[in-house]
Amino acid sequence: MWARAPKLFLGVALLYGMIDRKSSPITPALRSLVTVRVSQINWCRFCVDLNTATLLERGVSLEKVEALEHWRKSELFDEQERAALDYTEAVTRSAQQVADNIMECLKQRFDDDAIVELTGLIAFQNMSSKFNSGLGIPAQGFCRIPDL
Repeated sequence: MWARAPKLFLGVALLYGMIDRKSSPITPALRSLVTVRVSQINWCRFCVDLNTATLLERGVSLEKVEALEHWRKSELFDEQERAALDYTEAVTRSAQQVADNIMECLKQRFDDDAIVELTGLIAFQNMSSKFNSGLGIPAQGFCRIPDL
């Protein structure tokens, strides 16, 4: 669908390239955890499928992938991941603001540059997953895990 608007797609692809680069202060695995979580919240089956495949390729265990939707109840996530996921949910859920305690926790684990990058990633994934979800783009079978 993005290809129906080539200039829009080019801009989105360039932005994603800047966010998901090797020199990012956010590790590849954490970037993928965040993109999958945003995709889950926004009910984007295509994005969950694609981003989960990337998450597994980046070495995250299947057990952790399966626990992501209920990460608060899982022992599998470290403190940095928990801070990032808490922030991810606060930014993604429109009826919620980022509480001071969430930001304080984030600042204990990330520097200002990393927080800006993390926020850009969350915003990008919200745009992407809302685009795909809004147009009803189905999962494409990138990840062969049933019903994540």
